[in-house]
Amino acid sequence: MKQFLHTAEQALQLSRETIKQYFRKRIDVDNKADDSPVTIADRKTEQLMRDVITQQHADHGILGEEHGVINADATWQWVLDPIDGTKSFISGMPTFGTLIGLTMDKQPQMGIVDMPILDERWVGVKGQQTTYNEVPCQVSKVTELSDAMLYCTEPNMYTEQQWPIFKSLCDQVQMRRYGGDCYNYGLLASGQIDLVVEGDLKYYDVSALVPVVEGAGGIITDWQGQPLHEGWNGLVVAAATQELHQAALAILSQYSE
Repeated sequence: MKQFLHTAEQALQLSRETIKQYFRKRIDVDNKADDSPVTIADRKTEQLMRDVITQQHADHGILGEEHGVINADATWQWVLDPIDGTKSFISGMPTFGTLIGLTMDKQPQMGIVDMPILDERWVGVKGQQTTYNEVPCQVSKVTELSDAMLYCTEPNMYTEQQWPIFKSLCDQVQMRRYGGDCYNYGLLASGQIDLVVEGDLKYYDVSALVPVVEGAGGIITDWQGQPLHEGWNGLVVAAATQELHQAALAILSQYSE
């Protein structure tokens, strides 16, 4: 894993340099097929990261948001999201991040949440404690919904059927805030946020988050309590403690497709 971390660090050095060149500049924004925005910064950053990985691990697979899949059947697969939070990026908000995940036989082994403008980084490795800027971190000890701080990136992540269920959970927590994208999960790993609940996510949005959250002592699953995997329904709940996770699931699991 040490060599893989070294590869990721090299990729992130390039990603930070590239993203900073475009941040708070007036650049063209395109809409993808799903109406999500994308810029030259997204595409260029991912390509540079992919180049680093393929140069050092030619037999590995790569799944990226902007440039698709190569070596899809490889044992080791890198999962990349160059700018998680493109809407924040294009509006000048610094709360977007770069995600690098690494799976072995489809199981998350390593994840990094890098905040290029804020100079913050969470690193999670399976079986090891998550670090924040190279210092071990851990989730909060909150166990009750009434004491929990809940974050969600934006309310329109939910369908008409999902929204009332999410709203009923919001009614039970101490505080609910919107915004953050991947930053929310890093803050959860550091004990600042207790609960993150979201919908309409893709695998490249979450693969890196699993080792980060779990390595800090948290739990991250879908709304039925099942592990996240490629092709799942896009619903996520991440919690600081098992008790808080179960309390959230008691509400969220009412949703069924």
